[in-house]
Parts: sequence; structure tokens; C-alpha cells
Amino acid sequence: MLFTIDVGNSHTVTGLFEGEELIGQWRLKSDRERTDDELAIRYHALFSMAGIDKSKIHGIILASVVPSLDAAWISCCAKYFSAHLQKPLFVVSSETISHIITIGTDYPEEVGADRLVNAIAAWERYKQNLVIIDFGTAITFDCVSAKCEYLGGTILPGIAISLDALSTRAAKLPRIDVSTPPEGIIGRNTIQAMKSGILHGYGALVDGLSEKIRQELCPQGEPMRVLATGGMAHLIAPYTTTIEEVDPMLTLRGLHSLYQRQ
Repeated sequence: MLFTIDVGNSHTVTGLFEGEELIGQWRLKSDRERTDDELAIRYHALFSMAGIDKSKIHGIILASVVPSLDAAWISCCAKYFSAHLQKPLFVVSSETISHIITIGTDYPEEVGADRLVNAIAAWERYKQNLVIIDFGTAITFDCVSAKCEYLGGTILPGIAISLDALSTRAAKLPRIDVSTPPEGIIGRNTIQAMKSGILHGYGALVDGLSEKIRQELCPQGEPMRVLATGGMAHLIAPYTTTIEEVDPMLTLRGLHSLYQRQ
């Protein structure tokens, strides 16, 4: 089995693959104070509840955008999950995957590992110009050429950040749940207006920004596909016309593919 680990700013998403099949997936908060032993306790418990024998883990791949957790995860894997590894732990970075994707940004080392993994996973599937939108703590638009070149993208505040800012900085605006849709674009009360602003507003933002990217990425009218991933992707996608596919497991599948290439 392959243990895939994606450490994000808000959540850590992990998965276990048996061959090509994702047989287990977990999503936990990324606690920056967590130690290697505490990580091991959590995942031993999760594996036990799922009836998974950790001795069958033959490979581990890690992508992290939280430097303070890198050492804890590397130590955890070395101490508790390395006994039966066929290859050493693979840590994704711009250096370790530069032979797979050309990174055309000014400072390749600044690009988050998850963004590169998503770019590779999407390109392997479609092999055309792509925009991958990741709805996480931040919302990132990652642009990939048909030649498998990571060109850069845009970064803006995520939905949860925007909602927190509204409720903490505006005395009369409450915390709201956007998992249920607004009754219409024109909100007839504060909660409906906030829901409309977030869902329809971010949907319009996605469509507008995707179109501007299309003009720059595909000036001759070449085809371009827009994919979405991340915890909030399924909420916003229905309010857009440009998102063609939502794949919440894109990063884990990308990690699986990267490990297979080694």
C-alpha cells in the first residue's frame, strides 16, 4: 500500500492506495504544534478503525506547505511507518519533481508542493492547457501549458477567510453556513445577502478570472480546460459556467502518480 500525505494550511488530507485504488482517505486539522508521536497515535488509531495493517505500507509520499510540520511528519514516518518501505520517503518539492514538470516561475522554490502535484495530476489526465482552481485556505488558480509547463497563477483569500473577516470586522454580520443555497441573487435579509455574495460572488469571480487567464494563456484560441479541487470546490462549482470538473481527490491521485514515476 502507498501512504499519501498532503499537509495544507488548514487541513491535512491523507490517503492509502492499494494498487490504483484509493482504499482510505482522512481529513484532519493541520495543528502546527503536533509532534511526531502525536501524529503516529492519530494515524495508528485511524488505521486500526479501518482494519488496515500498517505493515503493508510499502511506500510514503509527502507534500507539505507547512514548514513547521515537515520535520514532525518526516520523523513520524521514519519512526513508525518505515519498517516495510520498499523505497525511502519521497518528499515533493520543486527540486525533486523538476524532471517531470517545467516550472516557469521567477522563483520555483516558492511554489507550493500541492500546486505542483495538482498541475502534474491534471496534465497527465488531459495533456492540454489547463487551469486548476484549488479552493483551500487560499484560492489558487494554477496555469499549465499543453507542454507540461507550470506557468504560475493567482492567489486570493479563501471562502472561510472571507466569511471570518465579515463576521469579525462587521458588528452586525453573523457567521453563516453557505452549504445551503440562497433563495436568489438579491438577498431579502442579511443572511441571504451574505450567502448570495459569497456563492454567486465567488462564482462570478471564478468565471471572470478564468476568462482573463484564457485570453493570456490561449491567445490563438487554443483549447483550455478548467478543473477544481479542494474542500470548498463543490460549493462554488454550481455557481460557475467555466468549471468543467470537480475532483476533490486530485492531490492524492497526483501524489500516487508521482510516486509511481520514481
